[in-house]
Amino acid sequence: MRVKVAGIERNSVVDGPGLRTVIFAQGCPHRCPGCHNPGSHDPRGGTWRDTDELFADILTDKSIRGVTFSGGEPFEQAAAFAHLAGLCREKGLSIVTYTGYTYEELAARAAADQDTAALLLASDILVDGPYRQEERDLSLAFRGSRNQRVIDLAATRAGGRVVLSPLHYR
Repeated sequence: MRVKVAGIERNSVVDGPGLRTVIFAQGCPHRCPGCHNPGSHDPRGGTWRDTDELFADILTDKSIRGVTFSGGEPFEQAAAFAHLAGLCREKGLSIVTYTGYTYEELAARAAADQDTAALLLASDILVDGPYRQEERDLSLAFRGSRNQRVIDLAATRAGGRVVLSPLHYR
């Protein structure tokens, strides 16, 4: 399976808990004004990568705690990112997924799209919502604007309602 990536960041501490490898998806329909990664918007840009080769590349760094999918928009390539997330989880790596969609939008989409459902299921934490420049807040952990939420997906599934991660309150 192939995935189109805008880039890879190694040893990140700002894109989720612990030391992480970040995979930036190429292509984003949201095109949020003030986005920190506007080069990822155009779906014609980026580089195609084989997910199994990308996974092998991720595993070369033995010090990471997890992998983060950011954007671009990972849910525009949900099948490939779900596959990659599954491989990572088998090795004990946590998955954080950033999205410009809200959890509620993704949950509705997942009812009819098994790839969206699979990526939601494979993710431990979801940082949801579009970046809003007018709500920018540099004091927030793991997100750029106050409207975005850091959601604990296991607790959300178990409780049947959105449960914010303790990381949301940092």
